[in-house]
Amino acid sequence: MARLAQTEGLTDVQREILATVREFVDKEIIPVATELEHRDEYPTRIVEGLRELGVFGLMIPEEYGGLGESLLTYALCVEEIARGWMSVSGIINTHFIVAYMIKQHGTREQRETFLPRMALGEVRGAFSMSEPGLGSDVSAITSRAVRDGDGHLLHGQKMWLTNGGTSNLVAVLVRSDEGHPEGTAPHRSMTTFLIEKEPGFGEVRPGLTIPGKIDKMGYKGVDTTEMIMDGVRIPENRVLGGVTGRGFYQMMDGVEVGRVNVAARGCGVAQRAFELGVSYAQQRHTFGRAIAHHQAIQFKLAEMATKVEAAHAMMVKAARKKDSGERNDLEAGMAKYLASEYCKEVVEDAFRIHGGYGFSKEYEIERLYREAPMLLIGEGTAEIQKMIIGRRLLEEYRIEG
Repeated sequence: MARLAQTEGLTDVQREILATVREFVDKEIIPVATELEHRDEYPTRIVEGLRELGVFGLMIPEEYGGLGESLLTYALCVEEIARGWMSVSGIINTHFIVAYMIKQHGTREQRETFLPRMALGEVRGAFSMSEPGLGSDVSAITSRAVRDGDGHLLHGQKMWLTNGGTSNLVAVLVRSDEGHPEGTAPHRSMTTFLIEKEPGFGEVRPGLTIPGKIDKMGYKGVDTTEMIMDGVRIPENRVLGGVTGRGFYQMMDGVEVGRVNVAARGCGVAQRAFELGVSYAQQRHTFGRAIAHHQAIQFKLAEMATKVEAAHAMMVKAARKKDSGERNDLEAGMAKYLASEYCKEVVEDAFRIHGGYGFSKEYEIERLYREAPMLLIGEGTAEIQKMIIGRRLLEEYRIEG
């Protein structure tokens, strides 16, 4: 193991899980990631391998067939997977958020129906908040649920669904004014519905259409889609938790743990960028010696390594705080903000170290350079994180009088 980004106080089981995942990444992901990414090809064999390792059920309780591991264990696995290819970690993380929401907020029937199959990877999850006219402003959601007998009809258009095509279960947040008087705060009149569908594109269920993959600058391989709901009928037993009006809080809980894992993705990508940079700097020669011996490059490597270490430490702290049962929105916001910003900077420095070759698709750093920006906007932009951090700090440091 390398010197950087080590985690103190892990159990033997945690170390064994991480060693297994790292070995899988080194042997099965890194050698093929760039080729698959350039083709924008879904990594079927990689996902199947992770399913066999039990990664899909890592945090699902043992009573439902999962491994019952902590958020820290999961985040460290995500870090390793993102080090190999960030798109794969996105496939896993989106599934994980849905499983977490069902575990925390689902009815007994929902947990028993979905969690065992999610642990096996037979049911793959996606979740949806964003719409074409909004991103982080969740209160502006316009898609709606209308009561229809013993169920609900969902209408509206959703955007940026990771796993939108390959998933067969989508947790979607919509407005549901049922039972809430006019003038109720927007976040108190939203409901999360669990939509079961067929994998694929087109009409995947009556009233539900997944138009196709969105062509993206980076974060390829994973399918990112829109979702159009035109009267898709959802029975009452697929309201998450069985009660309307609680969707906002359920989704925010899911996103909170998701932000720890976005931080972990940033840590993993930054680690890989540092590895590529420090390796290339020792192979490339200018003016009669390896560029690693030029002070300008050593300064870059020093800054990169420090950022890798700092981001990892903050991510670990946020995960451990959540595992202890404490509120961690401040730490999760800080970790996501710092790790995504540092990831971008470390990747750019590695790109600069590569010089002109960094611009070539033959070199792995070119892929990382296109992937890193997604972390600045995914699951809450950097600006949203700073708003969350600022508000929480004012709560913690409020002066009297």
